Amino acid sequence: MAAPDELFCWEGDWGLPSVSTDCLVVLAYAQFAGAPLKLRKMSNPWRSPSGLLPTLRTNQKESLTRPSDIIIHLRKQKYNADYDLSAKEGADSLAFTSLLEEKLKPALIYTFWVEPKNYVDVTRRWYADHMPFPLNFFLPGRMQRGQLEKLRLLRGDEGLEAGEELEKELYRDAVECLNLLSQRLGSQKFFFGDSPCSLDAYVFGHLAPVLKSKLPNSKLQQHLKSLENLTSFCSNILLLYFPQDGRETFGPKTSCSPAAAPEGGDFDHVPNKRRKQVLSALVALGAMLSYALLTGMVSIQQEVLQPQPHPMTIGSHGDEDEDN
Repeated sequence: MAAPDELFCWEGDWGLPSVSTDCLVVLAYAQFAGAPLKLRKMSNPWRSPSGLLPTLRTNQKESLTRPSDIIIHLRKQKYNADYDLSAKEGADSLAFTSLLEEKLKPALIYTFWVEPKNYVDVTRRWYADHMPFPLNFFLPGRMQRGQLEKLRLLRGDEGLEAGEELEKELYRDAVECLNLLSQRLGSQKFFFGDSPCSLDAYVFGHLAPVLKSKLPNSKLQQHLKSLENLTSFCSNILLLYFPQDGRETFGPKTSCSPAAAPEGGDFDHVPNKRRKQVLSALVALGAMLSYALLTGMVSIQQEVLQPQPHPMTIGSHGDEDEDN
């Protein structure tokens, strides 16, 4: 029997199985389709085969990183959550998925990665607290620049700059998208009846972080919470498919036993934890000492010692003086 595919994704918080929209989309779809994946949750993307999260490593050692590519691969493996959809429902699912990408995703990027207070107090804080040293010093900033570039691509404007006008425009589009989704869902449990499909996975992945995170600037969150059917939709998926993640947590990682950690997660090398801490401290000390030397805060003085005459030479001269 072939080994199961491995899914590498960001670990969870705020009562979610992952804090990443893309990871949530893949996790939800895999649950809906019953795909037997070996899950590896982590807070260090450099430990994934591609250096990105999510990443699906197939049993042919191929690495897929885009949610759409991962879903297509799972469908080819006969794990198809859209199997029971009619042709019209399939077309509607694609249309609403495109609507999410066009109208809602830019607003989510702005909310978490561009809006100053949200980024500093929530996004950057979470990744800095959870990433290992020294990645936590520079990787959140690199990720923010990547998200800003993605926002420019989605908007088709390379010169796009953050500001009040942009925020209003993105918020207006997002509200329109949320209202359309709420109307389409209506009183149903899922978007196309009693069974979830790929659209449900995409909607859940995009809405759940907005609903569950603690955002200082929460205009989009407030509007989402006013749409009761969408909030119930997210809560039901968490209850039915991710019951173990229903605990509200926020802040730095807390210690837990290896048995309670996800298989293949950040506790793969717990016996070496003390060694890693010592090595990290030595690296930090070396970096601080190098900085101090380069900036002149600390200087090293060298004292040149003059060579002393050999004792035998002194003795020889003494004997000559006595003879004289």
